[in-house]
Amino acid sequence: MQVIMIKYGELTTKKGNRKFFVNTLYDNIKDKLKGKDVKVHKDISRMYIEFEDKELNGILEIINNIFGIHEYVVADRVYSEIEDIDNKVIEVAKNSNKKTFKIETKRSDKSFPINSVEFSSRLGGVVLKNVPGIKVDVNNPELTIHVEIREGYTYIYTNEYQGLGGYPSGTLGKGLLMLSGGIDSPVAGYLTLKRGVALDCIYFESMPHTSIEARNKVIDLARKISKYTHKINLHIVPFTALQEAIYHYVREDYCITIMRRMMYRISEEVAKRNNCKVITNGESIGQVASQTLTSMSVINNVTNMPIIRPVACLDKLEIIDIAKKIDTYDISILPFEDCCTIFVPKHPVINPKLEQCLIEENKFDYETLLNDCIENINTIEITEKKENDYEDLL
Repeated sequence: MQVIMIKYGELTTKKGNRKFFVNTLYDNIKDKLKGKDVKVHKDISRMYIEFEDKELNGILEIINNIFGIHEYVVADRVYSEIEDIDNKVIEVAKNSNKKTFKIETKRSDKSFPINSVEFSSRLGGVVLKNVPGIKVDVNNPELTIHVEIREGYTYIYTNEYQGLGGYPSGTLGKGLLMLSGGIDSPVAGYLTLKRGVALDCIYFESMPHTSIEARNKVIDLARKISKYTHKINLHIVPFTALQEAIYHYVREDYCITIMRRMMYRISEEVAKRNNCKVITNGESIGQVASQTLTSMSVINNVTNMPIIRPVACLDKLEIIDIAKKIDTYDISILPFEDCCTIFVPKHPVINPKLEQCLIEENKFDYETLLNDCIENINTIEITEKKENDYEDLL
């Protein structure tokens, strides 16, 4: 029988919390495979998916997008009886049509009567005796046959596949992603999810200065990253009145700084209301005027909530590479402006002063406008497979 065997990697370092991480990964895998004809089993070291042959490709496509999986293999499972192992290894070698091979044995079940080194040597002799034309090459073999002897069963496989790694979604609590329509914030969301943080998203729109297409673009980006978790609640903030007030009352070079300070205030309140422990965003040091260290410090001054910036130290090409990998890049470059790209001043301040920010903010009643934004938020649930989940907003 063939099974998919999953290896935990970083999860094995969690010591006292290891069971929690493994159980969460188990639940996440079962949830993602719902509807498939599979059985999922686990122990402290490995997880196993029993499947029907017709389901294999679909299952692999799904587990390639699940955080917490370090590595997986498609293995033949036999009883840990020497004759059964011999027969399966001979079969694998014959079917490979390779000219050179080596055996690598891992004996986790110490009650098995032969140790790993001796059993690899013995299996090598069995293959040489029963498979014509094949030779041993321990340095550069065409075929490596892995034999894992575990309690009750032995797993035999030839290929190992890298998973996404990281921690299972939801093991480290929840954060709020400031999701724009650009390239950086979806990548930041993906990297945050990789560390086991579930996500809500917040999007600021300024109708009619921004468009339905800009909103739909953000929804599509949220859907792309939702495949790495269970679901994403997207909080859509009606930002028009507040943004217009900023550009009416605030001196031009400070408009971006003040706008970002308002976004952080709103995000903090939305995060608190939705049990999010951190705010995360796509800010990258020095990329634009609001992302100099001075600007970040002044903008950050309005909140005590931790701010996570996963792409802060990546250059644009590195961010683009990840965006292409997670299939968000082509959506992000669609030409629909969000509220961060409209009304951009010719010369935004790159080293703003906190004292000047306070002067600019005292020019108008921003707190009433902030409250209006928060109380009129529309929230929609985004899942990978769900379609037309925002028709009621159109």
